[in-house]
Amino acid sequence: MFGDLGGMMSKLKEAQQKVEETKTRLNSVLVDEVAADGKLKITLTANREIKSISIDETLLNDAEELEDYLIIALNKAIEKASDINESELAAAAKSGMPNIPGMGF
Repeated sequence: MFGDLGGMMSKLKEAQQKVEETKTRLNSVLVDEVAADGKLKITLTANREIKSISIDETLLNDAEELEDYLIIALNKAIEKASDINESELAAAAKSGMPNIPGMGF
């Protein structure tokens, strides 16, 4: 039973390393969200770090409208990035996991 513990530990280390590598790679995966007919564009990484916000000057006249667009676009972009992030990290963790019966992987 304990004979394979060493092999299992190295597998877990491998899984951890894969997750870390995936996190690093996700910094270069960009998610774009466009709102207000293309007048507002937000770019963030799959790790949910905002890279750029581009706002057309026609949106600057109405602060309330701009805030609404920003909230909607940011939430959508974060949701997209989170979906990518979670599925990529789950795949990375699963690929390095030892096959332990009853663990649900």
